[in-house]
Amino acid sequence: MNAGGQEECVCFLFEGRLQGVDFTIDGREVGLYFVEPGDFCGEVGLFDNGPQPEFVIALTAVVTVMVPMASLRAIMLTHPHLFRVMTERLAFRLRQLTRQRSLLGLPDIGQRVCCQLWMLIKDAEVEPVVIQNPPTHMEIAIMLNLSRETVTRVFQALQTRQIVRRDGAGTLQISNPRALRELAQGGQSL
Repeated sequence: MNAGGQEECVCFLFEGRLQGVDFTIDGREVGLYFVEPGDFCGEVGLFDNGPQPEFVIALTAVVTVMVPMASLRAIMLTHPHLFRVMTERLAFRLRQLTRQRSLLGLPDIGQRVCCQLWMLIKDAEVEPVVIQNPPTHMEIAIMLNLSRETVTRVFQALQTRQIVRRDGAGTLQISNPRALRELAQGGQSL
């Protein structure tokens, strides 16, 4: 999906991973959010007929279904449950983008990376916490307006302190969620 363009469809993702991105005035890519299987994107135009606000790119091979907005609008008007699902998702994405924006204002880079990791955790009560298909260092760098090398240095510090551990390319284990939360909240620094 292209920013500024008038999208005619909502994209439903079945396999793979998508990312919403935009570009700074000087042309640097900024990651906004991920779209995982079972999720959708491009829904903003359903509500205001406006242009697509961001680019959506494929990070892996994907299987998607593009549903025409006109059809979804008609169904949403007669099926309140579908309308509720779409508006709840829009509210979730708005909250997610607001949190992401607040991360960019953190002056401590280690804290910024730890906050981003903390936002990826779905259930911090189970130890160790496992994040499936975590973003790459480059993807995190794009989301936080940092260099990949900087993110890698933070990960090395987290690994040295035995807070995180990679378990292959598809899994990131948070060995010490309490320590990560402390770092994310600024109670400690790397």
